[in-house]
Amino acid sequence: MDGRWGILGYGQMGQSLVRPWLDSGCLQREQVVACVRDQGRAAALYRQDGVAVGIDLRPVLTADHLVLACKPQQLPTVLETRAALDPPPQEGQGLVISILAGVSLGRLQAAFPQRPCVRAIPNIACRIRAGLTGLAMAAGASPQHRELATAMFAVLGQVEQVSEAQMDAFLALAASGPALVAVMMEALADGGVAAGLLRSQANTVAQVMVAGSTALLQKEQWSPSALKEAVCSPGGTSIAAVAELERRSFRAALMDAVLAAQRRCRELG
Repeated sequence: MDGRWGILGYGQMGQSLVRPWLDSGCLQREQVVACVRDQGRAAALYRQDGVAVGIDLRPVLTADHLVLACKPQQLPTVLETRAALDPPPQEGQGLVISILAGVSLGRLQAAFPQRPCVRAIPNIACRIRAGLTGLAMAAGASPQHRELATAMFAVLGQVEQVSEAQMDAFLALAASGPALVAVMMEALADGGVAAGLLRSQANTVAQVMVAGSTALLQKEQWSPSALKEAVCSPGGTSIAAVAELERRSFRAALMDAVLAAQRRCRELG
């Protein structure tokens, strides 16, 4: 990809984007400039990744393209700092890509009125290029802008074009979902330990079982209910386990967890 890319915020999610972009050859190190709040952390990240990392906002704003990867609560402070820069920087004219939960395209376009804005919701598996990203484009974005944004995130995994009205729901499932799966896997492993497995065995079994089940769903193009039916024989162990989950309202608890994530996303905006 051509041009310089400014990364505003270089925490877990910023790194989950930039590192695979670098490893894949999509971007070269000299194309990336990042901004963090702490000088000591900036130096450590420079040594680790070999990209320009500092505490000055100006180089990030003047890059051709801008990725907003700070915490959504920090955006007002960032915009205030930007407005106070004297002299004002000659900002880039390329994409503004925001991965900030709850920050609407309207807010982005108001802050960057001369630039095409994109909302992106990537999940943490992007760091190993097995991620899922939802993209919503502002009205002023051209087909070329959509193509560039899609190409950047396709390097990191699957890309879904999503309407902005769906973005909070997408975040709740795709981006918060890995935490729900992790809690479920941890609980399954705990159950294995309670049943008599060693902790190391239980953790391995839970991880391999979930990975294999997902691979089977994808290969056979089954729905989750089809997989459940394939495993649950009449009067067997699996249907007994499923019945216990139903008695404990497991299904409703997961649905409520997704809706809670959606509500929190809206609060952040």
